[in-house]
Amino acid sequence: MKKTLNWQDDQAYVNEVADLLETDAVKRLADYTQHHFSNRLEHSIHVSYRSYLIAKRLKLDTRATARGGLLHDLFYYDWRTTKFDLGTHAYIHPRIALRNAEKLTQLSKKEKDIIIKHMWGATVAPPRYPESLIVSVVDDYCAIDEYAIPEATKLRQSFKQRVLNLTTKLNG
Repeated sequence: MKKTLNWQDDQAYVNEVADLLETDAVKRLADYTQHHFSNRLEHSIHVSYRSYLIAKRLKLDTRATARGGLLHDLFYYDWRTTKFDLGTHAYIHPRIALRNAEKLTQLSKKEKDIIIKHMWGATVAPPRYPESLIVSVVDDYCAIDEYAIPEATKLRQSFKQRVLNLTTKLNG
C-alpha cells in the first residue's frame, strides 16, 4: 500500500508555507484539475513537501525549496485546453506562475529560479541551484505518481473485472 506523507504533522514544514497556504491565490489552485486524479493545490503541496524533505536531508535551503515548490504551478487555466501563441505550456506557465507568485510574496533569487526552471527537460534553461533541480525532478515524479499509478490501478481493476466476467460466462 502507498505510504501517505502527512505534511500537516510536520510543523517545521508548515511554518515555512503557512502564510502562503492561507492566501486565496493558493487556495484557488484546488479548483483546477492537474493530473486527472489530483487538483493543482494537492499537486503543488506534494511537490513542495517531497522536495522539502529531500532538501532537508541534503542540508539545503528548505525554506526556498518548500515555498518555490508550493508556488511552481501558480496559474489558473486548464493546461490541456488553453494554448498560447508565444510558446508551449511548458515554457509559458512557469513565467505566469512566477508573475503570480511575485504579486503574492517577496521571492528570493532561489525561489524565482525554482519556479521558472521547474520544467527543465521540457525547457532548455538548466536550474541554477540544487534546490531548483530537486523541485524539477520531484515535479516529474509527482506527475507520474498522480496520473500513471491511479490510471494503472484503474486499468488493472478493469482487466480483473473482464477476466471475471469471461470466466463466469465460460463456466456459466
